[in-house]
Amino acid sequence: MLIASLGSSFAAGPGIPPIVERAAGRSGSNYAHLLAERLGARLIDLTVSGATTQTVLRETQRVGRRVFPPQIRGVPPDSDLVTVTVGGNDLGFAASVLAAAIATRRARRTITRPFAASMLRRVAPGHADADVARAAAGLAEIAAAVRDRAQNARVVLVDYVTIFGDETTPSRLAPFRVADIERFREVQEALQHAFGLAAARAGVGLLRASALSRDHGLGSREPWIFGYREAGARTASFHPNALAMRHIADALVELTGRTGAPS
Repeated sequence: MLIASLGSSFAAGPGIPPIVERAAGRSGSNYAHLLAERLGARLIDLTVSGATTQTVLRETQRVGRRVFPPQIRGVPPDSDLVTVTVGGNDLGFAASVLAAAIATRRARRTITRPFAASMLRRVAPGHADADVARAAAGLAEIAAAVRDRAQNARVVLVDYVTIFGDETTPSRLAPFRVADIERFREVQEALQHAFGLAAARAGVGLLRASALSRDHGLGSREPWIFGYREAGARTASFHPNALAMRHIADALVELTGRTGAPS
């Protein structure tokens, strides 16, 4: 059996050891690797942190000195299962969350308060219906492109782990204003809607990681998401942790069946 994995950081797994491709922020314990281990399958992991639907489909992605070709080009024609987690960066979601956290922390210091206030105005979370529609269209196009390359592959969209749950309130690990938390919840819901639209339009499978993790956001008893991290670990802030990846892999095994055969 052969599995291919496409997507952004929520699939790649930055911050989860072992990191097997540093420029891509790709973990050897992300959900695709764990799924392949459980099914005894081969894996082609094409995920790159920061990816958008367009860098999966047709645009090169530059990360430092590394250049990653469009991920779709790496999907083998004999793939049996292809997982897809991308679209959040189309809405600027992860970047806005991290920027808001940094700005909120800086707003606590007198010397950086004016700059932080300006930064918070620029990164105020939000989304437009047109942006959601484009993300959904991009996801559906990815599913169609996968089927063009690997006609017998089963395609499963995996949406984003919940960051802002009902328990999420301002804290050291969630340094946000209450109003920003509420608006980020709205963006989360919009992204979930985009995945639902895309799955229905393309006629492919959908694993709701958002629903699996609904009670495991920031501030919960058992979070499946990294809180705010300092310095060199900052890029992993507000991304799925190892626990989330294990639960997503388990759910994919159940969804696809033990053999993972196309259906």
